[in-house]
Amino acid sequence: MASILLAAGLAGAAYWWLEQPLELAAPTVEVDVQPGQTPRQLAQALTDGGVRTRPVLLYQWFRWSGDARRIRAGSYEFERGITPAALLRKLVAGDETLARVRFIEGWTFRQMRAELNRSTDLRPESATMDDAALMAALGSPGRLPEGQFYPDTYTYSRGSSDLALLRRAHEAMRRRLAEAWAQRTEDHPIQTEQDLLVLASIVEKETGRAEDRGRVAAVFLNRLRLGMPLQTDPTVIYGLGERFDGNLRRIDLQTDTPFNTYTRTGLPPTPIAMPGAAALRAVMQPDRSRALYFVARGDGSSEFSDNLADHNRAVERYQRSGRQR
Repeated sequence: MASILLAAGLAGAAYWWLEQPLELAAPTVEVDVQPGQTPRQLAQALTDGGVRTRPVLLYQWFRWSGDARRIRAGSYEFERGITPAALLRKLVAGDETLARVRFIEGWTFRQMRAELNRSTDLRPESATMDDAALMAALGSPGRLPEGQFYPDTYTYSRGSSDLALLRRAHEAMRRRLAEAWAQRTEDHPIQTEQDLLVLASIVEKETGRAEDRGRVAAVFLNRLRLGMPLQTDPTVIYGLGERFDGNLRRIDLQTDTPFNTYTRTGLPPTPIAMPGAAALRAVMQPDRSRALYFVARGDGSSEFSDNLADHNRAVERYQRSGRQR
């Protein structure tokens, strides 16, 4: 009888302990659970990380629960008030703390890579890859990376590969591009999905206000139909690369490069940035407009004109030192 009472008492104490808040070294502690970590090693890692209890108690709890093999690797955040029972549920559910990285519409690939490099929680698997090797690893061999990634906020587990994140962003762009392309009409001047991506990147860079996006796209599409040069500064700036010092000069507009849309008709050879879904949609479903020109008003919006005379008056009104586009 005494042994039965003792066992019952121990069981009761164990159940009581499982529902009592654990003491933590700080209001929030973070602990990394490594792949292949044993229950004993995990118990020690938790106490080393700031869970103030005896590691043997956690170890025995993990074993006794039968869930030790179901614990998932990852980065976890524990707040004051968490109990041993809740702690194990969190580990088994894989309810880990996720890091985030945001890619902004209109960013170049170089800006995107710089943001990835600032994300210290990512494993830099792609750091030694050149552009060709990277795109081959992502399943798009022979394609340049500019514009091939969808701008969005991506969450990831700490310690995961930057290549895996890039693959998600690349697949997201492919899906968004296909969705926009499905809206194409037979008389649309854009002939390929790649051309759609190129023009959408220009629309993204040229639009100061969302409500102007469809009209900006219409201007460029109207020009393509007529064989007029696009005459858009962002492509020239992109072609200058690191040589651009913030001041676009007349000589820059006159110097021929594959990206100079003042000296060449048609689209440049690659996108110049990451377009968002709205820019892709605007190219496929532009506003109904006969406008061939636009000029910035200085407040983020643009003034649109159907003919050169009206455009010149708009330039005089809004940008006395501005240039025709």
